[in-house]
Amino acid sequence: MQRTDIADPAYFHKVVDCQYACPAHTPVPEYIRLIAQGRYSDAYMINWVSNVFPGILGRTCDRPCEPACRRSRVEENNTGAPEPVAICRLKRVAADMKDDVAGRMPKVGPKNGKRIACVGAGPASLTVARDLAPLGYDVTIFDGEAKAGGFMWSQIPRFRLPESVIDEETGYILNLGVNFVSGKRIESMKALMTEGYDAIFVGCGAPRGRNLELPGRAEAAANIHIGIDWLASVSFGHVTKIGKRVIVLGGGNTAMDCCRSSRRLGGEDVKVIVRSGFEEMKASPWEKEDAMHEGIPIVNFHVPKAFVHEGGKLKGMTFEIVKAEYDAKGKRQLVPTGEPDAFFECDDVLVAVGQENAFPWIERDCGVAFDEWGLPKLSKDTFQSSVPNVFFGGDSAFGPKNIITAVAHGHEAAVSIDKLLQGEETHVRPAPMTNLMSQKMGIHEWSYDNDTSNDLRYKVPWAKAEKALASIKVEVELGFDVATAIKEAGRCLNCDVQTVFVESACIECDACVDICPMDCITFTNDGEEADLRTRLKAPALNLAQDLYVSGGLKTGRIMVKDEDVCLHCGLCAERCPTGAWDMQKFLLNTTQAGPACRSKVEEAVA
Repeated sequence: MQRTDIADPAYFHKVVDCQYACPAHTPVPEYIRLIAQGRYSDAYMINWVSNVFPGILGRTCDRPCEPACRRSRVEENNTGAPEPVAICRLKRVAADMKDDVAGRMPKVGPKNGKRIACVGAGPASLTVARDLAPLGYDVTIFDGEAKAGGFMWSQIPRFRLPESVIDEETGYILNLGVNFVSGKRIESMKALMTEGYDAIFVGCGAPRGRNLELPGRAEAAANIHIGIDWLASVSFGHVTKIGKRVIVLGGGNTAMDCCRSSRRLGGEDVKVIVRSGFEEMKASPWEKEDAMHEGIPIVNFHVPKAFVHEGGKLKGMTFEIVKAEYDAKGKRQLVPTGEPDAFFECDDVLVAVGQENAFPWIERDCGVAFDEWGLPKLSKDTFQSSVPNVFFGGDSAFGPKNIITAVAHGHEAAVSIDKLLQGEETHVRPAPMTNLMSQKMGIHEWSYDNDTSNDLRYKVPWAKAEKALASIKVEVELGFDVATAIKEAGRCLNCDVQTVFVESACIECDACVDICPMDCITFTNDGEEADLRTRLKAPALNLAQDLYVSGGLKTGRIMVKDEDVCLHCGLCAERCPTGAWDMQKFLLNTTQAGPACRSKVEEAVA
C-alpha cells in the first residue's frame, strides 16, 4: 500500500468522525474540551463560526454527528449498549452557560459598494449575511414574517425552542449591519433583478406541505390541516386549541412536532399513523422517543384510504393494513395483509407527509432554469444557478433537509458570492486550512485529558409532565447542569488528537502493539489492502475508515493502524521509547468568504 499522506486535510478530517459527518464541519472535540474546562464562551464562539446557531441547534439539530461518534463503536463489546457522546446537548451547554459574547462578534468593515439581496430570513440566508456583512457587503434580507428565523421561528414549537433563543442568535447576525426588511414577501424575481443588487440569494425554504387527496378530503376540509401550516398558525397564536381525538399522518420530525403540539392544545387521544414500519420512519429516533414518552402511540403499516365524514363533519379515517415484503435485491414493497380495514375515530387530522418547494414568484422566463421536479438547476459545489449572480441554499436548493445543512449551504454560497463579486471563478476554491500540533507537555504528559471513561451517556432532565403538557411554551428539556455537562464531556475520546507516527524513529520494539487496548496497531509485511486488512492483529472490517500505513521500516515491514477503533488514548505514544509516536491535535478550518478564499489574495488585501 502507499504510505499515508497525513498532509492531506481529508485524511485526519475523516478520522474525526463527528466533524466529518457534520455538514458545517464544526470542530466538535475542540469545543467539548473547552466545555469540560468551563470555558463556555470560547466553546460557543467556536460553534458560532461554523454552525452559526449553537443555542438553536443545541436544541433542534438532527445530529448527524452523533451516529458517527466513535464512542458507539468502541463501547459495543464492553457495555452492550453503545451510545454516542451527547454532542448536541453539550452544544446547548455552551450556549446556555456562556457570558455576554456580543463584544466577540466580528467587527463590520467599511462598505465595499456591493449589494446583496437574500430572499427569506431562514438559516441559509442568515448564514450568508453572517459571512458577508463583516466583509463590507451591504446585505438586505427580505421576509414575509415579522421576525427573522424562517421555519426555525414559524414551525419549531416553543416547547422545543424558546423564542428568546431564536431572537438572541438571529440578533447577533442582524446586528452586523444587516438590513432586515420584515413583512415583505418577494412576489417577483424579475422585479427584484431590476433593483440593482449585485447578487441575489434565495433561501426561502420549502414552504408548501404536501396534501393528501383521498375520498372525503374536500368534504371534511374544515378539520383536516396541512402540518407545517398548522404549526406556523400555532407559533403565530392563530391556533390555540384542537379536538380531543387527533390523527397525525406522517413519519417525519414535522409529524412529531404536530402530535406533541396537539397534546398541549387539548388533544387527549393523539395518534401518529404511518405507512411504513417504525424503524423506517424518517423522524429522528429521539423525536419518536419523545413523542412516545408523552403518551403518543405510533401505529405503523397503515395506509390511509379515506376521510370518513357525516354531512361534512369529520368522524375518522379508514386505513388499509399492510406488511413489508422484500425482493431478492432487498427492495421493499408494501403489500396488503388481507385483514379488514382499520377505522380510527378523530376530530382533527394533521397531514405531515412531506414538504415541497414552491417558487410561484420566480417567473420561468427570468433566466433561472428548473428541473423536472421544480427545483432550480444548480452547481452542487457553488450553489450558483443558470443566472450567474443568483444563488440558492437551504431547502430551496435541493429540497427539505435540516438547519445544519442549510447553514452549510449558506457558507458555501457566501464563498461563491464573494468570489463572483471579486471577479473570480466561483468553482475555484482553496482547500480547508489545517494544522497538526503536538500535545506533549513532558515525557509522559499531554495537554489534554486522555483518560477514557466507561460511563454511559447521561440523560438530559425534563420538566415534569404535568407542567410540560399544560402549555405550548414550556420548554421540555432542561439541559445539563454544570456537573453533568463535565461528566458527559469526559466521555469524548478526543478524536481530533491524532496518533502521528514517524517511521525513521521507530526501532520496531512492538511496545505500542503490546500496550494498545484495542489491538489496532500491527507491524506486518506490505500487501494489497484487501489482504492486509485480514492480516492485522484485529481484522479491520470497517471499509469506510482508512488504514494508517507507514513507509518501509528497517526490517522491511510496515506499521498499519486501524483508525476505526482507536481510542486516541495516547498509550502508544507514552510507551514508545524513541518518540516515534506522538499525539498531535488536528484542527480543520473550513474555507469561508473573505480574502482567504480568493486566489488573488494580494489584490484582495490591497
